[in-house]
Amino acid sequence: MIIRVLGCSGAIAAGCRTTSFLLDDRVLIDAGTGVGDLPLDQLARIDHILISHSHLDHVLSIGLLADSVMRLRLAQRRGPIVVHALPETLAALRDHIFNGVIWPDFTRLPSVEAPALQFRPIAVGDVLQLAGRRIEVLSAAHTVPAVGFAVDAGGDAGWWVYTGDTGPNPALWRRLATMKVAHLVIETAFGDDERQLAHISRHLCPTALREELAQLGGNVDVHITHIKPGELQAVMAEIAQFDSPHRIHALQAGQQIRIDVPAEAPARQPG
Repeated sequence: MIIRVLGCSGAIAAGCRTTSFLLDDRVLIDAGTGVGDLPLDQLARIDHILISHSHLDHVLSIGLLADSVMRLRLAQRRGPIVVHALPETLAALRDHIFNGVIWPDFTRLPSVEAPALQFRPIAVGDVLQLAGRRIEVLSAAHTVPAVGFAVDAGGDAGWWVYTGDTGPNPALWRRLATMKVAHLVIETAFGDDERQLAHISRHLCPTALREELAQLGGNVDVHITHIKPGELQAVMAEIAQFDSPHRIHALQAGQQIRIDVPAEAPARQPG
């Protein structure tokens, strides 16, 4: 299983792309500005988009993607790209983006019978089977209805977990305690000097991150995402000050996370 990090920044600047991950070429997890770095033929191979919540930095490429690949996918008879999100998130997309004012309604274009996009509601606890992968919808605690996602790498390889935008979230750690987490992508949007803003906006800062990770068992590769441009060194320096059994790194656009299923050990021969 390969996860490509298309974007992992909390805002835009040169070299900074907002949140988006590509799973095995066919499933997009959030649709930030990093989607635009993919060539057209790769964009056209995306069949599913999982959206964590309705904020612009996570959804703004959905409409642009639909517009870019609509003709090509029709010619290839690929059908609509399916957008999976909470009902509240889908309603926000319909009301505020695909409303004919901000952007055309690609759930009805180029025709009602063969649209470029199809919306499909999900709920926390749902287990989806998409493009050969098992994906569980996780809880998140943000200022709007939000979720995270866990992708099963198969066999005994464990799960790749993405928290989405979230503040402190006990329900998440209760669920992860029952899973073998191989990689955790977790946000830390603010430094400790802005911990009050982090609290109000239901994001994490390094102090809150430390308290959250204390609830995560094992020895996990932890990838920090959603840091604002220009703040990465300061935030990671604060994170480096606390002890953790986990391996903590800053996520980078262009990075690939590969999780391979361990090979079965050969059976012992008698004698």
